[in-house]
Amino acid sequence: MGSDRLPEPWHSFLTEVDVAATQDIALDCIGGFAVALYYGLSRPTADIDIVEVRPHAAKGWLTAIAGEGSALHKKHKVYLDIVTVSSIPDSYEDRIREIFPNHFQRLHLFVLDPIDLVLSKLSRNRDRDLEDAKHLVRSTALDLNLLESRYQEELRFQLSGPPSRHDQTLNIWLEIFREERERQSP
Repeated sequence: MGSDRLPEPWHSFLTEVDVAATQDIALDCIGGFAVALYYGLSRPTADIDIVEVRPHAAKGWLTAIAGEGSALHKKHKVYLDIVTVSSIPDSYEDRIREIFPNHFQRLHLFVLDPIDLVLSKLSRNRDRDLEDAKHLVRSTALDLNLLESRYQEELRFQLSGPPSRHDQTLNIWLEIFREERERQSP
């Protein structure tokens, strides 16, 4: 997991953001970027989904300089997407990991741990989300019991819509994950 190399166009794009920054900025990354760059999934993505920016006041600046439609987006064909609606477990901040530490002067990128990333994809439940989640389960030896308990304790109460719908999605996903593990077992 993780890599010391930041591939293009991400390296050039994020270096330009870093050079332009006038203060330290921390970005909590979710989505395809996090799954691909830290957890090794081979899937291209054109954006970095950001669930939290610290300091909060840097959001507007980041959107202007590196958001969709910005000059950096047009130049590098990638952009930052500061997510306004997301389903993230309550205490995810206690488990985030910095990626590419010391790579930039002012920019600090963090990813959620694999369980929190899987749970962040649950409420959308698109095919791509399930494929990302299956990759995380395979590549990280993810604890399915912990996944289920973290869902119950840190996420379920904040999801919109009927809880039974999200419970059903979780149960279907857990069944898929267990079946995949059985197929992989010798």
